[in-house]
Amino acid sequence: MGLGHGARPREGDVLERLRSDVAGCRLCQDAGYLERAHPIVGGPPAGRLMIIGQALGRLTDERGYHFAGPGGRVLAGWLERAGFPPDYFRHDAYLTSLTRCYPGPAPGGRGDRRPSPAELRLCRPYLERELRLVDPVVVLLVGQMAIGAFVPLEPLDRLVGTERRIDGRFLLPLPHPSGASRWLNDPAHRALLERAVGLLARARGALALG
Repeated sequence: MGLGHGARPREGDVLERLRSDVAGCRLCQDAGYLERAHPIVGGPPAGRLMIIGQALGRLTDERGYHFAGPGGRVLAGWLERAGFPPDYFRHDAYLTSLTRCYPGPAPGGRGDRRPSPAELRLCRPYLERELRLVDPVVVLLVGQMAIGAFVPLEPLDRLVGTERRIDGRFLLPLPHPSGASRWLNDPAHRALLERAVGLLARARGALALG
């Protein structure tokens, strides 16, 4: 599943080469999946906490950094409730995603298009390299697509509020923070989120994060 610990690079330029490779990628454009490739690289250069989203949104594409929209503020708030400093989300967590380009609007005109399995496969080697080089101890999987890329996919109410430990890493499934998602409208689902925030707080303390 690509989450095993790997040796940290001895030189920072190893990760910078990866970031350069991502920025120059045109695989989905060349294959005809995108009209215009505009990859967004992950960052910052190191981070013991990695946050993996699914596909980039329009604001991330426009502003050039991950979780640039309202969902990023919601995620930052969840981290603060888990005891992380207010600036941890932007300055210390490694932010990345399954695909690195904005997929465009959905064909029906509501929301963003869901990346195809082929696009996910083309981008997956970059994520595997990030996991190996950054070597995070905690990975937050944000949204059903990101969760399903690493653990057997079940309904969110069976996943949020649980934790997984794979090859020494702590994996925590989280719902998508977008306001377009109605999952958190249910009080029972909000209670599951609070349980997940509690698990993250416990991991933060045990692993001396933040």
